[in-house]
Amino acid sequence: MGTEADAAAVDLLRSQIPFQVDGEIVLPPRGVGLVLVDLCNGFCTVGAGNLAPVAPNKQISKMVEEANRLSKLFCDRNLPIFAFLDTHYPDKPEPPYPPHCIIGTGEENFVPDLEWLEKEPNVTIKRKSCIDGYISCIEKDGSSVFVDWVGKYQIKTDVVIYSEGCATYDLPVEIAMNIKGALAHPQDLMHHIGLYMAKGRGAKVVDRVVI
Repeated sequence: MGTEADAAAVDLLRSQIPFQVDGEIVLPPRGVGLVLVDLCNGFCTVGAGNLAPVAPNKQISKMVEEANRLSKLFCDRNLPIFAFLDTHYPDKPEPPYPPHCIIGTGEENFVPDLEWLEKEPNVTIKRKSCIDGYISCIEKDGSSVFVDWVGKYQIKTDVVIYSEGCATYDLPVEIAMNIKGALAHPQDLMHHIGLYMAKGRGAKVVDRVVI
């Protein structure tokens, strides 16, 4: 999004469905975990795939930068991290999204700045095959990798979303129209809507995280 009309649309949306950011949160020394979602090449690395940015993107770059910073702080304190990585089989499409993060393409792997997480003992990595990470954690026997992780580390902190540490992909209308079955996903609009919906479901949305 970059035109004056696009900016006006975002401003209108923010005025019609505003929400108040909860400000700063100071995390306790225990009972807290960091959840990283889809910080993979297919969503974050320029030119890496259908849902990757086509040019350097400030929102995504900021997300990767902050994820890297917080992850280092958590690892330094031996606090738990759970990382989802979108990972799909080529014969199992995920409409209305175009093919993305297919196994073997490299799109399904961590962005370069976060590859170091693969070697950290306090990091649990879950490759998810659907948009809903929670559902993807449910095993055939009914157990859940994510629920087990929460229980193992006795995580008590409420759900907190760091607004400066998250982003969404950009699939403008003019591009989506040329991809069969795809839905437009303008980044700035959907970023605000995503935070608004999370806030409406009881999550705290903060603009600063202190450990």
